[in-house]
This record gives sequence, structure tokens and C-alpha cells, in this order.
Amino acid sequence: MFYKVLVANRGEIAVRIIRACRELGIKTVAIYSEADRESMHVNFADQAICIGPAPSHLSYLDIPRIISAALLTGADAIHPGYGYLSERADFAEICESHGLVFIGPTPAQIEQMGDKAQAKATMQAAGVPVVPGSDGPVSSEQELLKLAKEIGFPLIIKASAGGGGKGMRIVRTQDELLSNFDIARSEALASFGNDQVYVEKYIANPRHLEIQLLGDHAGNVVHFGERECSLQRRHQKVIEEAPSPVVDATLRQAMGEAAVRGAKAVNYRNAGTIEFLLDEDGKFYFMEMNTRIQVEHPITEMVYGIDLVKAQIQIAADAELDYTQNDIIPMCHAIECRLNAEDPERNFLPSPGVITKLFIPGGHGVRWDSHIYEGYEISPHYDSMFGKLITWGVDREEAIDRMLSALSEVIIEGIKHNVEFHKRLLNDPRVRSGDFSTKFLEEIFTQE
Repeated sequence: MFYKVLVANRGEIAVRIIRACRELGIKTVAIYSEADRESMHVNFADQAICIGPAPSHLSYLDIPRIISAALLTGADAIHPGYGYLSERADFAEICESHGLVFIGPTPAQIEQMGDKAQAKATMQAAGVPVVPGSDGPVSSEQELLKLAKEIGFPLIIKASAGGGGKGMRIVRTQDELLSNFDIARSEALASFGNDQVYVEKYIANPRHLEIQLLGDHAGNVVHFGERECSLQRRHQKVIEEAPSPVVDATLRQAMGEAAVRGAKAVNYRNAGTIEFLLDEDGKFYFMEMNTRIQVEHPITEMVYGIDLVKAQIQIAADAELDYTQNDIIPMCHAIECRLNAEDPERNFLPSPGVITKLFIPGGHGVRWDSHIYEGYEISPHYDSMFGKLITWGVDREEAIDRMLSALSEVIIEGIKHNVEFHKRLLNDPRVRSGDFSTKFLEEIFTQE
């Protein structure tokens, strides 16, 4: 096992990693920007080192400073968390070249699955269902026109090198095709430094499901069922739950086996997630693979009784999985609400500021993952998510009822937040019945 792990992240995921290390008897090093000097992860770690000013490109994305901090403090491994450098193959490679273990997949696996066109080709070869589309990046207008004729409309143009809605354009008619091709390439270049895009058939009203995976050095790969991630706004998840209200045992097995085949095709190790689109006919298609821990990992931990972050660390230290697929059995239903410093009444405008009063709910079946405290200042420099409220119950109805009860106890003053927005969503009849798609929030705002 490692002696000391440097946590190359901030906020709630940094706190989460430090807690996992503490349980494993591992010392930790926190890095922080000048804006995060009073952050909880700085106080929780055994050591902390400032690596630069507030802007992320001068601190949390500055690879030389992070590597220097690890070497200076005697760390033997680096955990990247999610976001920032977690899916940068070059960062994983630089860690290894300096004798530091990157707690995640190999650089080659990150690179292969990070390129969406390459990932799609890999999944297709492994027998994983994929959305009809181009076999790789589309290089010319002539090729685009030919593909559009073969695939049909509507179709979607996506950036090969990234996600989050950047470099993504839905095209419904021939007249919109070429202009959206140029826009998507420009957005992709600006966001990811790579203007390559690919084209797929656009699936109307899909559900967004993802399969949690763990793989070890010996080639063992298991899945932990699906997470339902269809409630999202501008391609960002808002509420997640596990299991999905529309997935039965047969579909769960089919999706899980497909995800495992895909992971084994690249000899995947550590934690990862394969994301699928589920159409209205119950057919699922590979969308992408996230080669890191996910924000919503706690709901899988609750349903299956496993600590995924500890598993990441153990696998990186060459431990093999000590269970098989038959040992993995769901025990409850869990739901997660992402709490953000934003104002839903003003188009979700970010709301940084000092938290002047704070009360977080507890009790049976309630979990709170966060880095905030009374007097903490939420910085305008970073993502607005300040916490995740998770509840679980014997079934979906109990988990939702418990979440509504927990949300009603939350007291956060000094900033605007989305607690009431979550309550509104969970009281909506369509959400309560499980009848929604990725278009649900878009439909709500359109109606208003």
C-alpha cells in the first residue's frame, strides 16, 4: 500500500479522497490555490502546499507545480479525482515518468477511450451496440454530406476530444448541416484544442444511463449496475439515482455484460464508467467512457455497499478484486441531488459568497458529501457545486420521500442555491413515476 498520496483536486472530491486514504492508513498531501487556503481539504490533509493563484490554469491544471509538490512532500502516488487532470493521458504519463503512481487507468487507456471516435470504434469491435454514425472524425464537407445521406436526419455533430456539450450541434435538416459543422469544429477547437468532430444519428428523447466498472491488473472486470442520469440541464447532471426506474434485470444484465466486454477490450484497470443512451424502444447504445471516478459515485456505493474510492487506491497498489460478478447484489435504492451555488430564479446565475448560516440534515439513510462549512467562502473561480445530498431507502419511493424530507431540513444562508429547485423536481408527477428523458428539464423551461 502507498505511504503518501497527493490529492490533485479540490472541493468535495478532495475531502472524499482524503477520508478514503485515512481509512487505509495512508498519509495525504493537499494542494490548494490561494483562493482555497481556508478550504476543508487543506485542513483535513496531513500536509498542504500552495501551488499558485486562483485561476485553475495557474494552479489545479499546472502539471509542473503539481509534480513538484508531490516530489517535494515525498508522495508516492497521485489521485486526480474527477475533472481537472483526471482524464489527461499526458498527466498520467508524466506521473509515471517521475516514479509516481497515477491512481487511475493507464495513459494508453485514457487516450484510447478519451477520443470519442476511437472509443466508439473500439466498442463496436468488442460487440457493444453503438449509435449509427461515422467511423471516425469527419474531415471534409463532402464526407459529411455523404454520411448525412446514409444516416438520415436528425443527426448530431460531436467533438472528438471532449464533452459537456461543447462542440455539439443537433442538425435537423440538410440546410443546417454545413453551418453547424463549422460551428461545432470552432467550438471544439476553442474548448479542447482539437477541431475534430464526428457524426451520429440523433436519438430523440433518450435516457442517459451509465454502468459503473472496476477492473484490476489481472484482467478481472466487474460492473455495479446502472445509474440513471437523465435529469440534466445543458448536458450537466442535476439528479442521479440507482437503479434506474425503467431498467429490469434482463436489460441490466445485457448492459452490464456489454460494458464489461468494452472494458476488457482495452484491458481496463481501476474505476471507470461506460455511458449509454437508451431509446424509446428499449435499445441501448454506447455513448462514451469516463476513465475516472464520477461525481455521482456515492449512489452506487450505497446500493452495492462498496467504497469505490478505496477500491481505486487498492487497485492502483496492485490489489486484485476479491469478489466476482455473482457477489455484486443491489441492496437498496439511492438518489443524489447536486447542490450548487446558483440562482434558479435568474437562469441559474452563479452565486458565490460567504456562507453565513449552515445546517445539513442527517439521520438514517442520509449522506452528505461536501467541503463547505459556516463561514466558508464559495469562490467565483470554480464550479458552483458545493455539495451532494444522498439518500437511500428500501425502494425508490422511500428514497425520494427521504430526500424531500432531507431537503426540507437544509439551511444555507449567504448565497443563492438550488435546494427548492430540487424539491420542485422531485415533487413533479413525471419524476415521481420515472417517466422522463434527457429532454425533461428542457421541456419544463420551454413550457414556462
